[in-house]
Amino acid sequence: MLRVETKSRARALQILYAWEMQGRRPIAVTASGVARLTGPEPLILDRAEALAAGVLSEIDAVDSELAQAVENWHMSRIAVVERNILRLGIHELRRGEVPPKVAIDEAVRLAHWFGGLRAPGFVNGVLDGVAHSLGRL
Repeated sequence: MLRVETKSRARALQILYAWEMQGRRPIAVTASGVARLTGPEPLILDRAEALAAGVLSEIDAVDSELAQAVENWHMSRIAVVERNILRLGIHELRRGEVPPKVAIDEAVRLAHWFGGLRAPGFVNGVLDGVAHSLGRL
């Protein structure tokens, strides 16, 4: 059985993906649309919406951190799923509310579930670099 935090991160990823793919509508609208597709699960949805909103509240700083971490990549070349997994991971690393290894492991888990074959290694490498640059590892 998956922990509520893990399910919430997965749902937050779905919200961020839908937000980006549907023209960056308000997060509450996007979250309610995702809830219609995935089921309401209030505790998970509330946590996921708060996590996604947290990412979006600092999207410029998160994207700047991401761009620095992937020096030789343009943000547009990173697949939407992987980009949003990295945004979630960077947000959690910046916030410092969970241990850095947990933030990285959870992001790698999301990459296994939702990303391409090389996504887990890519996500792990980028977030490890970010964690080091933030002094968290």
